Amino acid sequence: MPASLRSRLGELASSFANDVLHAIRSASIEDLLGESTGASRRASVGRASGAPSAAPSHTPARAGAGRRSRRLRRRSAKDIAGVIESIVGLLRQAPRGLRAEQIRQKLGLQSKELPRPLKEAVEAGRLGRSGQKRATTYFVKGGPAAHKPGGAAPARKSRRNARSPKKTAPTKRAAKKAARRK
Repeated sequence: MPASLRSRLGELASSFANDVLHAIRSASIEDLLGESTGASRRASVGRASGAPSAAPSHTPARAGAGRRSRRLRRRSAKDIAGVIESIVGLLRQAPRGLRAEQIRQKLGLQSKELPRPLKEAVEAGRLGRSGQKRATTYFVKGGPAAHKPGGAAPARKSRRNARSPKKTAPTKRAAKKAARRK
């Protein structure tokens, strides 16, 4: 690399660093502490240094366009109970039951919000389910779907759980061991 290019790059880097430090020093404490997202921090630094902002900090068009892989906010037991009530209310209107995907769409929930309320409602005995994996249908327990011949059938046990161990008479060896223990 020629010496003139190297010195020019060094000058530009030094100038940039000085501009960033000046912007930070001239900002108020509230501005520094009030920034909560990485995008808005990057945008405010760009505006403070006089450079055009690469991305707007927050616009209505981008409000719902965020990544969907973010974690859910912590929900209280009251929040989950409210979701369970809305699920039960929805399923009362659907006598044949609904799949989780349909419940999610009708209630406007994210797919990550649904598993826990469904699991708790089934464990509490408020909902029943039939089917496996994505074909699982949820219905109000004791409602029309549970008793209708065309409705959802009760959940079947898997083959492994359905097998019962063979009951055989104890062998002579097992009988002798049991006698020694007594």
